[in-house]
Amino acid sequence: MAPTDDDAAPGNVPPELSRYERQMRFEPLGVAGQRRLGRASALLCGCGALGTVIADTLVRAGVGRLRIVDRDFVEWNNLQRQVLFDEQDARAGVPKAVAAAEKLQKINSQVQVEPVVADVDHRNLPELARDVELILDGTDNFETRFLLNDYALKHRLPWIYGGVIGAEGQTLVVLPGQGPCLRCLIQEPPPAGTTPTCDTAGVLGPVVHVVAAMQALEAIKLLSGNLKAVSRYWTIFSLWDNTIRQVQLAWSDQGTGCPACSGREYPWLEGRRGSRTAVLCGRNAVQVVPDKKQKFSLSEVAEKLRGLGPLVANPYLVRVQVEGYELTVFDDGRAIIKGTDDVQAARTLYAKYIGA
Repeated sequence: MAPTDDDAAPGNVPPELSRYERQMRFEPLGVAGQRRLGRASALLCGCGALGTVIADTLVRAGVGRLRIVDRDFVEWNNLQRQVLFDEQDARAGVPKAVAAAEKLQKINSQVQVEPVVADVDHRNLPELARDVELILDGTDNFETRFLLNDYALKHRLPWIYGGVIGAEGQTLVVLPGQGPCLRCLIQEPPPAGTTPTCDTAGVLGPVVHVVAAMQALEAIKLLSGNLKAVSRYWTIFSLWDNTIRQVQLAWSDQGTGCPACSGREYPWLEGRRGSRTAVLCGRNAVQVVPDKKQKFSLSEVAEKLRGLGPLVANPYLVRVQVEGYELTVFDDGRAIIKGTDDVQAARTLYAKYIGA
């Protein structure tokens, strides 16, 4: 007869692991796997829909250290699917990484959660990923994913891709040198305007949970040392149509046509590909990034913008309403201009109020 929850023997569980008792009863994990999870570290890029579910699951599972990087702040339309945020976070416009870390530390104080408010790019990714065992994709754009793919392949670091739109989603575990990568699946990022976006197709919360749960489970397998159990398939969900497909991609370590797998080129990691300005999915907003990273004094920015319109300032950002737009500035010089998806208009507003 299969064991039940009532069959647990608390006296046999180390006290520091007692909160993971039900998880450790799963034989392939066990106490040894749980201890390995507790020593593991991961980088989560993006803490929106997928990212919040992934982070919540991994922190509850007892992954030892989780670095969360996100460039954005909490808004009302996030609350439908981004599970770590509440109305107070949206009212205050708290950066997502910070709001997530505060919730996660209340959930599991044994886990070290490190929030980073930043836009992941080729300049900061080496530092962000310097000491982790795994990278997780919680992003909403292919340029960042191709960057993660380049870094992972060059440094032989596993990463887990995931994406959702409407009621559809997909995920792929990338094991450098052992199977296909993102560029084996998608040779080039889709051109702007050729694929559905959050604005045009929407996003349903349940599909977010399904894809993020798959990503988190594969992460638990990897970080607990269960490499043989890791999925080697590209998995595609179409939940409105009640279909799940798994595709095994052709790949050979003896010779592959993929320039990333072969090690011939890493254009996103080298900064030769990728834009510095991005239209944000589902936001009617544009992120503008200065050519050179620099630290801004937010108090000086607030003083400069004061009097132009309603202004909010906190340790993480300065936000002002001006000319019918909402301009939010971060201390790394980035700004999110809400009220337009016109890149040139956003750049013009940035130059006018922040500087060239």
